[in-house]
Amino acid sequence: MPTVTGPLLHDEGNIMLVDDNPASLKLLERVLRERGYEVRSFPRGHLALAGANHEPPDLILLDINMPGMNGYEVCQQLKSSERLSGIPVIFLSALDAAENKVKGFLLGAVDYISKPFQLEEVQARVEIHIKLRRAQQAGHDLMERTLGGAVGALWELVEITSPVLALRGRAIRDIVLWITKRVEIKDARQFELAAAICLVGCIGLPDDVLEKAYCGQDLSSDEDRMFRDHPERAARVLSNIPGLEVAAEIIRSQREPGASVLHLALELDRRIYQGVNSASALAELRSSGRFDGRMLGALTGYSPPAQAEFDVRRLPVRELRAGMILESDVVDNERKLLILKEGTVLKDTWIERLENFSNARGTEELIDVRIPRLAGPRKAQE
Repeated sequence: MPTVTGPLLHDEGNIMLVDDNPASLKLLERVLRERGYEVRSFPRGHLALAGANHEPPDLILLDINMPGMNGYEVCQQLKSSERLSGIPVIFLSALDAAENKVKGFLLGAVDYISKPFQLEEVQARVEIHIKLRRAQQAGHDLMERTLGGAVGALWELVEITSPVLALRGRAIRDIVLWITKRVEIKDARQFELAAAICLVGCIGLPDDVLEKAYCGQDLSSDEDRMFRDHPERAARVLSNIPGLEVAAEIIRSQREPGASVLHLALELDRRIYQGVNSASALAELRSSGRFDGRMLGALTGYSPPAQAEFDVRRLPVRELRAGMILESDVVDNERKLLILKEGTVLKDTWIERLENFSNARGTEELIDVRIPRLAGPRKAQE
């Protein structure tokens, strides 16, 4: 048996071994654990799939010839799962023919080690693919942070430009999150991103036009055109941001009949905004026959958050706190400049803006705000 050489590593990754040969499992377990890897072993394919679903590993070493479910079938199921498809798979097999290797790579494997294997080769390939996996995860994390920053910046633009839009965007996002937590949806993250900023194209619309359109009231031909164009306007902006191309396309098609979870969330929120309770709104959407039954079923039991109760007070800028809501527009009457709009939920950035405004005027500004009361028991929706 070859001797394991080289420095021992620590907490280098979580590796899953799948092989019906106890001797192979025992040997690989010992060698990889000595290298600092956490190792889990499974003698059957279906057990490995259950284990991967419970705790996804960083890498899978997978035998091909196994009773019940062979390695090809296990790999195929892994790659068909959105949650597990990114896990690298290395096939271990005595089937050394070119067609066996090609089949493995076509199913999504990243490497192929022939039996009987050399332990040094196994160690080297495992180390390479663990490093690649970590690099991919680091790249994915960086992309997520970049997307989060881009969406956050757009969200702040919506908040400061139109508090009404911000409230509706938050409500739509909450509905989409409710659905995606209960139904497995491909690209769920992209739907969540799209939901948060799906109304960004409405920023340029007058408030009264947005109000009438969202409530289904009659619009003039120009008003109707302005409102109908908002998904395309948003998609044009977002499609230029790397990583948001899918979200941009979701937004572009948000109003198409029979479309996605975003379309359903929009239609539900519009009805709730018009004063229809959630149960009646869902019944109306279900009877329309335009929406996926699974998504409608996932919304069973959904109701929007209860309306918070507020106290209205007039406070100096120095006493403003994040979470307070502007009761009226803050305006510089001398320069006829709108500082912040009614309904804006204050955050530190907006409070700093009001402080700068107050300092520039050299006076102690008094601001009308709504202050949320301490939350009590949630009331049932009427």
